[in-house]
Amino acid sequence: MTQKYDLFINNEFVAPDGDDYFPAYNPFTGEVHAMIPQASDAQVAEAVAAARTAFDSEWSKTSGLERSKLLNKLADLLEQNAERMAVLETTDNGKVIRETKGQMLMAARSYRFYAGAADKIFGQSIPLDQKDVFDYTRKEPLGVCVLITAWNSPMSILCMKLAPALAAGNSVVIKPSEHASSTTLELARLVKEAGFPAGVVNVTTGDYRVGKALIRSGRIDRVSFTGSPQVGRSIAADAGERLVPVTLELGGKSPNIIFDDADLNKALVGALAGIFAATGQTCIAGSRLIVQRSVYDEVIERLAKRAEMIKLGNPLEMATEMGTAANEPQFNRIIERIEKAKAEGARLVTGGKQATGPGLETGYFIEPTIFADVTSEMELAQEEVFGPVLAIIPFETEAEAIRIANDTRYGLASGVWTSDISRAMRMVNAIEAGTVWVNTYRSGQVMAPFGGFKDSGFGKERGMVSLDDYLKIKNVMIDYSNDERDPFMLKL
Repeated sequence: MTQKYDLFINNEFVAPDGDDYFPAYNPFTGEVHAMIPQASDAQVAEAVAAARTAFDSEWSKTSGLERSKLLNKLADLLEQNAERMAVLETTDNGKVIRETKGQMLMAARSYRFYAGAADKIFGQSIPLDQKDVFDYTRKEPLGVCVLITAWNSPMSILCMKLAPALAAGNSVVIKPSEHASSTTLELARLVKEAGFPAGVVNVTTGDYRVGKALIRSGRIDRVSFTGSPQVGRSIAADAGERLVPVTLELGGKSPNIIFDDADLNKALVGALAGIFAATGQTCIAGSRLIVQRSVYDEVIERLAKRAEMIKLGNPLEMATEMGTAANEPQFNRIIERIEKAKAEGARLVTGGKQATGPGLETGYFIEPTIFADVTSEMELAQEEVFGPVLAIIPFETEAEAIRIANDTRYGLASGVWTSDISRAMRMVNAIEAGTVWVNTYRSGQVMAPFGGFKDSGFGKERGMVSLDDYLKIKNVMIDYSNDERDPFMLKL
C-alpha cells in the first residue's frame, strides 16, 4: 500500500497547494512506496512564520528542564518505533536494515544526550579591570533554524541538527532530501505525540526550490546543511546575502592508511567496512585506501577475496551485507564514475559493473568494486564517488603517506592503522581532516564532535561544541559604583 504524506506546519499535517505530490521509489523493488508533498513558496513562508511565532511567544521562554523532558519523550517514542522507522528508511533508500535500526537507536541516544544539556546552558562571570563593574554573559537561543538533510542517512543526519537546536531553545523548519523524506515526516508525528508546542518543529518537503525558498522566506537565524559541496556553496551564498550563519557538512574523499606494522586482520575489516558499509554512500567513506608497499599486494588480494563474498540482496533481510544505490540518479552516477576510472588507467581488481543474479533483478545493485594502482592525479582519487568503489594507492614512506592523504580538496575523515603509537600521533598531527581514527574506522559517538575542513565544510555537529552553534552570547555589564565617570575616559 502506498503511503500518502502531508507537510507538517504548526503541528498540523497540511496537504500541498494544488495537491502537488511526487512519488518515492523503493530502490530494491522499483515500486512507488509513498507519495511526498511538494511545498509551495507560500507554504514555506507559512512554516517559517509558524516557527517564528512559536519561538517568540512560547518556546524561547520554555525552561531548559521542560525542553529536556520533551526531548527525552521524543527519544522514548523513537526507541519504541525504531523497528518500524528502520523498515521505512530501508524502503526509502536501500540501506540494510541492521544499519538503519542501529541509526534509529543512535538518534534516540542523541536526543537523550542533548536533553541532558538543555538545562545546563550557562554563561560566565568575567572579572574586569574596574573593581566596581560586574560583567557576565548569557547564552540565548538564536531563533528560527533551517535544517536541510541528505538522503543517505536521514534520521542520523537530522538528529545531529535537531537535537542541539531544540535543546538550545530554537524552533526549526526541516527540509529533507526529496529522495528520502518518509522517515522525517514520520518523525513529525512523534514530535507532535511527544507534546512539543505548535510551530516548534515544522517539515517542508520537496525539491531544491523548497531549500531556496526557506533561506529567502522571512527571518531565519541559522542554516545547517548536509549534502554536496556544489549545493553547499549555493546555500552559503544565499545565506551570506542575508548574513545568516551556516553549518556545512559536505563531501569527503577520506584517506584510510595502512602501515606495514598494522594488525592486518583488523585493518582489512576496517577497510571493508569503511567503503562497502552503506553501499559506500556515506560522506566519511574510506574511499582512498593508502597502503605501504611492503604489504600492498597482500592487502589487495585479501580485500578482493572478501569483497567478492559480500552478500547483496533484499536490504530488509538481516543476512544482507550490502544494499542498493539509494536512487536511480545516484546509481547512474556511480556507474559513470566506474567507467571513468577504467578509462583513466586505474587497474580494476574486482567488481566494476551493475550486480546481477537471483534476487537482484529489480534493484539498483552495484558490485563491490576495487581499483588498484591509483595515483593522486586520477579523478578517482580526487572526486567523491559516493558508492561502493575503493581506490587503492601505494606508498613507501610515512612522509609520502601524509602527502597523498592531504592531496585532495576535502578534509572530512581519515584512518590510520599502525602498532607504533609514536607514528600514530605524528599522523594525527599531520593529517588535514576533522576526524582521525586510529586502528578503527567509521565509528561515531554522540558526544564526539564531527565536521570537516577545506571543501568538506565548516562547523561541527555532535558533542557539546555543536550546542554552541545554536546559541548566541550576550554580554552584560553593570556599573554599581557611586562615582560619576568621565565620559571621555570610556573605551570601546
